[in-house]
Amino acid sequence: MSASKKIKSGINPEFSVKTRKVKDVSYYLNGLQNKNRFILSECITLLESTNVAKRAMAGKILDSVIYPTDKSVRIGITGSPGVGKSTFIEAFGMFLISKGHFPAILTIDPSSQTNKGSILGDKTRMQKLASHQQAFVRPTPSGNVLGGTAEYTKETIHLCEAAGFDFILVETVGVGQSESEVDNITDINILLLQPGAGDDIQGIKRGIMENADIFIINKADGRQLELAKQTKAAYNNAIQLFHHDVKSWTCPVSLVSSIENKGMDKVYEHVSSYILLLKNLNQFDKKRLLQEQKWFETQTLKSLQHIIFKNKVVANKYFSLSDKIRKSGLSSRAAIQKMEDIFISLLKNKT
Repeated sequence: MSASKKIKSGINPEFSVKTRKVKDVSYYLNGLQNKNRFILSECITLLESTNVAKRAMAGKILDSVIYPTDKSVRIGITGSPGVGKSTFIEAFGMFLISKGHFPAILTIDPSSQTNKGSILGDKTRMQKLASHQQAFVRPTPSGNVLGGTAEYTKETIHLCEAAGFDFILVETVGVGQSESEVDNITDINILLLQPGAGDDIQGIKRGIMENADIFIINKADGRQLELAKQTKAAYNNAIQLFHHDVKSWTCPVSLVSSIENKGMDKVYEHVSSYILLLKNLNQFDKKRLLQEQKWFETQTLKSLQHIIFKNKVVANKYFSLSDKIRKSGLSSRAAIQKMEDIFISLLKNKT
């Protein structure tokens, strides 16, 4: 067999990693309390691990940490690839630091379908933030999770808050319409747009626009400044056709130049105004509680799927039916009915 056939993971087979022992829970809790960025990284690594013992430790940490539920601001940042999300986040993150804040940036990178690792390393494009003592940058592969986020993004946010970070910025994959999931883990969503995007406004799907609370025209500098102004006007007109969940909020459209650090004060002003409005309307805590409920429902369904397919009868029948659909033309409807019959039968036997 050739070497290329042996290597299926995309990772050098000669490379080995020494397994670190899981430390006592107090080590991690003390580290988070002392705002130790390296221990925070260790906690997130435990959370993302497939090792049962490490995942159990991550659960203990999450159950033990105390984090203020209303002292942080969770911001989702979406936009198509190439719009300049990473450049904007670094500029905005440095602005937040200048205002005395502690930003944590969670970048969700597209995953390799071979080994599920990150294709893009956003951390390398945020060198100022990544090296700053008041900031924390953590790239995470999206894996098989749709919606622009990663499987453990929500718990990672909790860990960052426990470590004292008060602005959590979640940069989504950047795949357009599928990025609505970020709305279920953040307080406010920013949609970044290119100058000239207003020309295509009729072709933009409503979903991603309806999830946005602030619109930002990035790259509003140099020769693109006039085009950016035209785009802003187009979006200001279009926004009037949309209904926002918060009735007294009109989505602002701002011009920003990330490379010239212009417009960051306006973005900060808009974010602060929106969060204050949510709190005054008693919607801030309510939204987070609804997000907790939705997370419970989503993760329960995932857990059930995992538990069910541990059953050999279910697993064997599933793969058998899948094979029959492919080889003998069994209809998917008939196969689904057979799976339902197995589930019902197993539940009856258990009761």
